[in-house]
Amino acid sequence: MLSSLLRASAIVGTLALVPVTTAAMAEVDTGAYRELDVFMDIYNRVKADYVDKVDDKTLVKGAIQGMLAALDPHSSYVDALDFDNMKIQTEGNYGGLGLTVTSEDGAVKVIAPTEDTPAWRAGIKAGDYITHINGQLIYGQTLDEAIEGMRGEPGTKVSITVVRPGRDKPLDFTLVRERIIQKPVKWEVKDGVGVININTFSANTGADTRAAIMSIEKSLGHAPTGYIVDLRDNGGGLLTQAIEVSDAFLDHGEIVSQRGREKTDIERYYAKPGDLARGLPVIVLTDSGTASASEIVAGALQDHHRALVMGERSFGKGSVQTLLPLSANSALRLTTARYYTPSGRSVQEGGIEPDITVPQLSDADYKTRPVFREADLRRHLINEAKVDNKVLEEDTVEDPRFAATAEALEKKGVKDFQLDYAVKTIARLSTVAPQKVAAVAPRRR
Repeated sequence: MLSSLLRASAIVGTLALVPVTTAAMAEVDTGAYRELDVFMDIYNRVKADYVDKVDDKTLVKGAIQGMLAALDPHSSYVDALDFDNMKIQTEGNYGGLGLTVTSEDGAVKVIAPTEDTPAWRAGIKAGDYITHINGQLIYGQTLDEAIEGMRGEPGTKVSITVVRPGRDKPLDFTLVRERIIQKPVKWEVKDGVGVININTFSANTGADTRAAIMSIEKSLGHAPTGYIVDLRDNGGGLLTQAIEVSDAFLDHGEIVSQRGREKTDIERYYAKPGDLARGLPVIVLTDSGTASASEIVAGALQDHHRALVMGERSFGKGSVQTLLPLSANSALRLTTARYYTPSGRSVQEGGIEPDITVPQLSDADYKTRPVFREADLRRHLINEAKVDNKVLEEDTVEDPRFAATAEALEKKGVKDFQLDYAVKTIARLSTVAPQKVAAVAPRRR
């Protein structure tokens, strides 16, 4: 037993995930000791017999990553390189192509291109698989290696090969890297409607959203007929900023709650008095790339009947990750809670169902391109409130109102059908008395 205890203490200390105390170790049951014995046996065999010499750092990092990968898709070990990548994502200032990617079974999969970047302008789509960079097969490389291959000095060229589901042949792109300066919030006015495009929830998103509302009014010289909050392909970000954005359109009430392992472990966040949009009609645009913090905003405005949610069902990431520092340049990103909308809904797996389902008809491939959501990820958290499969399939139902082709829309000058439909809907809602707008939105079940 003493030998097992010493070996268990050694490996837990090496992993440096939690402080090890005599009391804590005394609580570890015999089964845990046996599992740690198996781990140490394998660790020592690899050190002694692997075909190449391998250092302790590589083995320990691999063990940590493997342990966290067994939990859920969003828990991970963050080392120095990951910290740099997180900083880049937050600041949005780097030389590259403007792609958000993930790793899936050894392949690099596109989550979304950032608007107005080389990748976006070239037509790279969410769900594409990148197979080659500068003619070199990248299958089996780490995600970091692939990202490094796509980044580089602005003005330099890079070629990538993409496999797109539904296409018979790979697609080749030659792109010129640019300085990617990500603006979390952009705004414009379309036919008297204020359009606020939120790309990510970084440090200044809330302040930029408030500034956008004021700028829209200033540019018009009066209040717009309504607002469109575009959250499509927004993969989320900081919880605090999702709360601030929601608060900009709400006058009172709960925005979101997060609940941990214990029943008493609940935190609730509320709106402050003052609706900056002054009760004007609001539409929130969503699609399968609308995730996490974006779903908090969509769910809060939908539950309070403050906005119509329009577009497609969202991604369905209803979990909260906490960054737990381990050292000066490493941390543990651990799933610590689930979040719930004001009505008590969990969006995990199911996502946010739009009040009005509107397909992106201006995308010629929208019917054939596979959709990628949280429920497709291995080991995703299960929604305790089972979601009706019929609900999950609603956004694929054919609607005779949406029969136009991409070619026909292009001839009419409509490049973004969902946005165009939302602008026209705002115009219709603006004729409804403000106190009746809430009644237009279907009540949530």
